[in-house]
Amino acid sequence: MKENKRNIEFINKLSDSLSGKISPLNTVNDINKLFKQYINADYTDIVIWDNNNLQLKNFAADWKVSEENTGLKEANYIYTSLCFSSGNKFFFNGEEFNCELQKEDINFINSIKENKNIIILPMVSNSEVFGLIRLTMTKTNEYSTDLFKIMNIAARFISGSLMNYILNEQMEVTLNFYKAMKDIAKIIESQYELSYIIPLIGEMIDRFMSSHLIYIFINKDNRYQLVWPNACKDEHIYEMLNKVNNKTEYLISDNSKIGIFPIIHEENIIGAIAAYSNIEKLLQKDIDYLVQLTRQSGMTIQRANVYAEVLKYATMDALTGLNNRRQFELRLNQEVSNSRRNKTSLCCMMIDVDYFKNVNDTYGHAAGDCVLKQVSGIIKSEIREYDIACRYGGEEFFIILPQTNLKEASFVAQRLRKVIEEAKMDIKDASTENVNFLKVTVSIGVCAFTPEMNTEKLVQETDKALYEAKTTGRNRVIVN
Repeated sequence: MKENKRNIEFINKLSDSLSGKISPLNTVNDINKLFKQYINADYTDIVIWDNNNLQLKNFAADWKVSEENTGLKEANYIYTSLCFSSGNKFFFNGEEFNCELQKEDINFINSIKENKNIIILPMVSNSEVFGLIRLTMTKTNEYSTDLFKIMNIAARFISGSLMNYILNEQMEVTLNFYKAMKDIAKIIESQYELSYIIPLIGEMIDRFMSSHLIYIFINKDNRYQLVWPNACKDEHIYEMLNKVNNKTEYLISDNSKIGIFPIIHEENIIGAIAAYSNIEKLLQKDIDYLVQLTRQSGMTIQRANVYAEVLKYATMDALTGLNNRRQFELRLNQEVSNSRRNKTSLCCMMIDVDYFKNVNDTYGHAAGDCVLKQVSGIIKSEIREYDIACRYGGEEFFIILPQTNLKEASFVAQRLRKVIEEAKMDIKDASTENVNFLKVTVSIGVCAFTPEMNTEKLVQETDKALYEAKTTGRNRVIVN
């Protein structure tokens, strides 16, 4: 009776520990403690079969293969044997037994027991073995039918919970993959400049492929130029890039830690995406994902090039409705000429949304676009009809203020900064974090035109003031 109560208590506690959100390391630690307390197991580890590598991996060690663990090598053989039994058997010190033990089986087990005994139990889902529970035991004097029965019951509890975890993890990876594909395709709805969209593509793939560093190269005159991130110091990547041709689907290094995925359009190599790690190997599923993400990136880059050519002579920015960069340059030249000719005052204002990258990283680029649209709307509502507001690039805006002196421009900048600071940016239709509103601030640099300046110098001085505003604390106006 006492033994039955102890077994029921063990199964209840095991069930409780598996009912919450599973963390591999914490879950195995909890299982370890319970098996030690109730089954007298000195140590318990769990290994899962990985179809990509065709070998068992340690569940608690972030799926890494333990090449030095001789017990794990032995477990690969035992796993194969148990697969043919549909999980109806277990191993004791290398000997195979049916889960429905007979009295003679128990007698034989007790006759072959040693100072250190290894018990390997299958984890089964839908009659298929997907992993093993490996127990090391030294303290049990006599093994009994009830002891193995309770261990098998525990194995079934663990199997159900871990299989649910594995399926949920696989589903989450799949959902994240399709989200990345969708996000890459959507970039060109509002952005056409490669200098802006390639970092976005890089960030999206990098977030999905968290185990590898991602690099994006553009092919110019048969030379690969790194465009995201800022540096790549691994010579092996450049050596592999030189082996790429327009028939290459992908290249994988001998150690499987580097992958090169060419971006090809109409048999022309327009660039390449590289995945690199000095620890993790690229699995076949990673390669398959990267092949598809690279194809989507190639289509997006090509469409952006086409749209950029079409919009070359447009005047408005597609996302914000403000003047675009090309129109900004034309209007600034006009206003500088007017100011010089008529001897009237002219000021410029450059605005940057503070910590905008954090908005994109946390809530997604669709939420970032919502913020840019609403900041643009505030800018249009707070300036005069003949002032000229432009989207300078990314999250930067430029405002040309004709017939405005430095004091007046500074007043407008402070008013604009305050209105944006107090505004609630509505992102409920775009946020992936169930957040409806955001608060953002802006840094502003202000500069007055002087007759000895040309347009380039005026932009530089305004940008210098903005830089000072950002480096001295943000959410402020600096007048140069």
